[in-house]
Amino acid sequence: MSKKNKTLGEFIIEHQHAFKYTTGELTRLLNSIRLAAKVVNYEVNKAGLVDIIGLAGDVNIQGEDQQKLDVYANDTFIQTLTNRNIVCGIASEEEDDFISINSLDSNNQNKYVVLIDPLDGSSNIDVNVSVGTIFSVYRRVTPIGTPVTIDDFLQEGNQQVAAGYIVYGTSTMLVYTTGAGVNGFTLNPAIGTFYLSHPDMSFPVDGNIYSCNEGNYIHFPQGIKDYIKYCQKDEGDRPYTSRYIGSLVSDFHRNMIKGGIYLYPKSSKNEKGKLRLLYECNPMAFLAEQANGKASDGFNRIMDIKPTELHERVPFICGSKHMVEKAEEFMRNAK
Repeated sequence: MSKKNKTLGEFIIEHQHAFKYTTGELTRLLNSIRLAAKVVNYEVNKAGLVDIIGLAGDVNIQGEDQQKLDVYANDTFIQTLTNRNIVCGIASEEEDDFISINSLDSNNQNKYVVLIDPLDGSSNIDVNVSVGTIFSVYRRVTPIGTPVTIDDFLQEGNQQVAAGYIVYGTSTMLVYTTGAGVNGFTLNPAIGTFYLSHPDMSFPVDGNIYSCNEGNYIHFPQGIKDYIKYCQKDEGDRPYTSRYIGSLVSDFHRNMIKGGIYLYPKSSKNEKGKLRLLYECNPMAFLAEQANGKASDGFNRIMDIKPTELHERVPFICGSKHMVEKAEEFMRNAK
């Protein structure tokens, strides 16, 4: 069987020996995420036909209106991970607090916690633009056999053992890493199987795309304003192309394939930044670094930031290594 014809399940099993904590538990966890992704994908792809689009009428912990598909995706991933008795705790962007899981079968013996953004970019659902799911996996730090605590979730990103995303687009892809590179799998909807389609994914060191919400330009810090002007200047290989979807998964995915930089800095409207460190920035930073890219808050490595709360927000700059380094240079030199 050629490398590209491998299914996701075959690939996970074949490569589990490269994972230093090989017990089979992480394999089952990734397979559960695969299953939940297929269920959510089915709902996303029929959203225009059924009453699943629009507001759910609730507001999440961040004060954001929840879409119906937000709630559906959140419930699907939590139920799938809980029912299959694989993890000891789950934290979701859509939940106020973490969920401790203590089934009769496990008695708190499971080793992993999962943090998840069930439906990233959900404000795009009603207009049929790609959305995604982001997930992050850590080994618990509290003693096995006891209930999880907040300490199991407030770990630095450099402690992640796996991370990935699913992009529900023109084709549905699952992209993940366990610290040994990044691989992408495309769903064959006819038979419901993910096949390896993008082995050994890697950011080009340089790129010519910058992705940010330029409507917020006036609110950006001076260093980001200066970098955007640099991107727009007609000089050398510039001006760069501006491409912004408004769905982190989609913007990240395009930039990893084509080469580019994603910027969501702090602003006068969001003094701490807007993206969540645990649910969005850390998993994407892990993927970026495993794919020869870089992720920063403008001054520091994202994965070295010590979280202090579940829904902490940080500035986020991520993408092709040389582009991120140039943006950091402008941040340091800003007057």
